[in-house]
Amino acid sequence: MNARLRPLLMACAGAGVISLGGLVWLARDLVANPGNAGARPSLLDLLEDVRLSRPNRSRPTRPSPPPPAHAAWVTPLAGRCTTTDPVLVERLQALEASLDQRRRRVRIHPSNYGPRFRTDINGNPLDPTPRVVVLHETVYGLKSAINTFLTPHPRDQDQVSYHTLIGERGDIVDAVPPEDRAYGAGNSAFGGRWALTSRRVTGSINNFALHLSLETPLDGEDTDPTHSGYSEAQYDAMAVVIADWMRRYGIEPRQITTHRHVDLNGERADPRSFDWKRLGARFQALGISC
Repeated sequence: MNARLRPLLMACAGAGVISLGGLVWLARDLVANPGNAGARPSLLDLLEDVRLSRPNRSRPTRPSPPPPAHAAWVTPLAGRCTTTDPVLVERLQALEASLDQRRRRVRIHPSNYGPRFRTDINGNPLDPTPRVVVLHETVYGLKSAINTFLTPHPRDQDQVSYHTLIGERGDIVDAVPPEDRAYGAGNSAFGGRWALTSRRVTGSINNFALHLSLETPLDGEDTDPTHSGYSEAQYDAMAVVIADWMRRYGIEPRQITTHRHVDLNGERADPRSFDWKRLGARFQALGISC
């Protein structure tokens, strides 16, 4: 026999054996269970399961580009976690103990958030674990922000959301679960990293970020560079929520930043009039060292 034909004939014979074996398997199943033919998976179903269970060995088409040069983040928290105020410690410990009961959850429109990706648009692996907390402000009232998230936004440029919002009175509103991706930042990067998850938009930190927004005071509903600032209740609630994220995901104080810093377009200024010393004092009261 021609040596070049032997592998082909063996492959055909093997396929015939598999086909015959499949027919025998189906016949035995029908004979043994004539009234229960649909209760067991078919041979085709089993073969499909085997195909789907095979690991995807495809390689990325090309490496994804890094973000453009961006100033390094220097945390303003350094040296500011220094307080021994027993009243503050007691207040925050009580708030921390009741955090789950104080949270209010809203179901926003699915167009305004999505799952975290495990590969980018070029097939490169992504770590979806949250590694940075981004602080924002609503500019308008809390209710206005929530209504925006409830509204369908089919266009990418209109989609927006935060994981958690903090009202002026310390209300804690969860809009997107931490395991999902909120649309808090557009063209953005942090620590020399971004994720390319869509061919329609530029790289963003949303895939590995947690977004928290503070309700803006009434005198800040404008484009002025400053306003009267945030309330004590807001700093309390914000500190407790962020501390929970830090412990859950191993986030360090230096990985807490602002929308102003991560925005690569230079269009964002929030959160305006933010007092890092007040946040640092609360971290110290919660046992977090900066």
